[in-house]
Amino acid sequence: MPLTRASLAATRERVRAHMSAMAPPRAVHSVVERGVPGPSGPIPMRVYRPRPTPGLPVLVYAHGGGWVMGDLDTHDALCREISLRADVVVAAVDYRLAPEHPFPAPLEDFHAAARWVVGNAAQLGADPGRVAVGGDSAGGNLAAAACLLARDRGEPQFALQWLSYPALDGASERRSWETYADGPMLTVDNARTMWRMYAGQADLREPYLSPLHADSLAGLPPALVATPQHDHGHDDAAAFAQRLQDSGVPVEFASFEGLCHGFLPLFAQVPAAMDALDLCCDFLRSALNASGPTGQ
Repeated sequence: MPLTRASLAATRERVRAHMSAMAPPRAVHSVVERGVPGPSGPIPMRVYRPRPTPGLPVLVYAHGGGWVMGDLDTHDALCREISLRADVVVAAVDYRLAPEHPFPAPLEDFHAAARWVVGNAAQLGADPGRVAVGGDSAGGNLAAAACLLARDRGEPQFALQWLSYPALDGASERRSWETYADGPMLTVDNARTMWRMYAGQADLREPYLSPLHADSLAGLPPALVATPQHDHGHDDAAAFAQRLQDSGVPVEFASFEGLCHGFLPLFAQVPAAMDALDLCCDFLRSALNASGPTGQ
């Protein structure tokens, strides 16, 4: 069904109901709701702890949904699963949505929330020296853009960026956009509509909007770029991973055969999605634990 501004409210409700029922939420040690300071008021954050041990690494997570849908509840089961499987504190961010709040509002919210976590990790029982950012689809876009912002503003860089089928180029003409135009979870037509809703009046080649258009990717944190084979954005993700590597940034690129865009929340229903989630969480856990707690 084509996505329009007129149909957006109904689509949001349908997606929320569908995704909230996709997997039973697993029990974690604790789940805490809080608000953190943002550019336009408090930003809702949901913090998941897998166990009571202090000083765990933390993943600041941005949900997918094309910047126009999704919330803390649509990705609740997934965030719980990530917390348990990767043994990390997950700080899920409920950023403002377009088109009511177009670029750069969602990015400003996510960046502000991530910087708050770095400065206040002790309040979360987490290690300020091991703060990663990540997200799926539009959330992967926000995580990548937040790393660019941190670099360009001279801020301490995040420990890792985990980008799952990230939206990286709103002006892309790479082959996968044509090959997988009718993806079962997201069509190219709807993807382009979401890009326009998010961009508002901004140029689709603006680097903080489309990170693949950044002049340089040097100085960014190590990355895991995970993309399914059957995804319109597959070639964009591959190009981003290659540019990171060429810029001297450690990067792991994973392309999962037989999966499509939006596979992560399907972990309870699709065995291949569970395998992919396991691989990503294993990488996340290993990367963040490689140097051990910072003791900060």
